[in-house]
Parts: sequence; C-alpha cells; structure tokens
Amino acid sequence: MGQWLLIMLLVLGVALDKGMIAIPDRWLPWTPILIETPPGPFLGWKLARLADDPEACRAVLAADPPQRYTPLDDVTRGQCELSNLVRYAGGQSRMQPSVMTRCPLAVAWAVFERHELNTAARAHLGVDVAQIEHFGSFACRNIYGRAEGRRSQHASAEALDVAAFELEDGRRVSLSGHWGKGAEGRFLKEVGQRACKVFGTVLGPDYNAAHADHFHLGVGGRVCR
Repeated sequence: MGQWLLIMLLVLGVALDKGMIAIPDRWLPWTPILIETPPGPFLGWKLARLADDPEACRAVLAADPPQRYTPLDDVTRGQCELSNLVRYAGGQSRMQPSVMTRCPLAVAWAVFERHELNTAARAHLGVDVAQIEHFGSFACRNIYGRAEGRRSQHASAEALDVAAFELEDGRRVSLSGHWGKGAEGRFLKEVGQRACKVFGTVLGPDYNAAHADHFHLGVGGRVCR
C-alpha cells in the first residue's frame, strides 16, 4: 500500500509540474492571497504569513479590487505593542467609522465581503451591504476585560466586532434587533456560518451573552460558534 501511494504521489507531482492538472490557487498553500480568489483551506495560513510582512499585506489591499486604507506606523498603546497596522475604511461596503486594525484582518474582511457577506445578503434580502457598523478592533485588554488571563485578540487589533449592516436600499439589520427574526435573522445566521470560512475565530449570539449584539471576527484561533 505504501509503495502504491508513493507512486501515485510521484505521478501527481509530475502531472502538476507539466501543467497536466490545474489546481485552483485557493487549494495551494504556497500561492499568495488575492481578494478576488474565494477562500480555501489554506487561507488562515496565508494570512499568518502576512502578519510579519507589511509590504506584502498592503499590496494585497492595493490590488484589484482595491480597498480603502491608510498605512499606519507601529505604535505602543499602554502595555500593547501594535505592528503592521492600517486604518481600514472598507471595500465595496464602507466601514463606519474607519477602523485601526492589523493588516491581515483587513485582508480577511475584504475576502469575506467579496465572497461570503454579499452572497448571504442577496440570498435573504435581495441587495448588497452598503455599510458596516462595528464596535472597533483594538482594545488593550484581556479577554472579557478580566484582570487576569490571556490577552484578547483585540489587544493586538486582530479582531473586529461587527454590530450591524446597512443595506443598499437603506434597511439596517442589527444583531441586537434581528437575531433569530425573519429574513434578517436568517441573513445574520448565514453571515456567521460563512464567516467561519475566512476567520479563525467567529463568536456570535449563540456563543454567550457577551456576544449577544455583535459578531467577534478574529484572525487566528479555531473557534466557530
């Protein structure tokens, strides 16, 4: 069995090298992130590679479709050291207000918006999302603001708390007002499910009371609730 597996792998390697088999970039771990490429199984690993490469990360945001962002200098806020920062104002939809966050999180949001968010919006509500309301990204604190324990993803600006979506037709859909209610609630439920394709950590109202009014979307980790 082991010998046949080795032969099959060798044949596959030759076929790939000769261009006889075409594998989409999203299924290959070594290809760079492109916002226009749907999320694949190695997206989290690719985002992690961008964490220490600000130039490459900002190049992703600048490529087609271009995002609205401003590079920021590294900074220390309290006991938290922040690097690879951008002020992100959104892509197709606007971030209201613009948010200071680590660049890989902005890239993750851009991929999510293009391939997952508006797919859910069109399916349940018939229009795209125009604006995102949020509670911010950076907060130099431990999880749940506890005096002890591990740092929150917010302490490194690697998570975004999304509270509501304004649609292109003017409707506003909020987690506090629409979770579990009608078409808006079904939209929000699918948003949370689809977010798990892109973000390493997704927490929402079904997780606990602390997340009753927002989605916590973070890079890194592996929690989808």
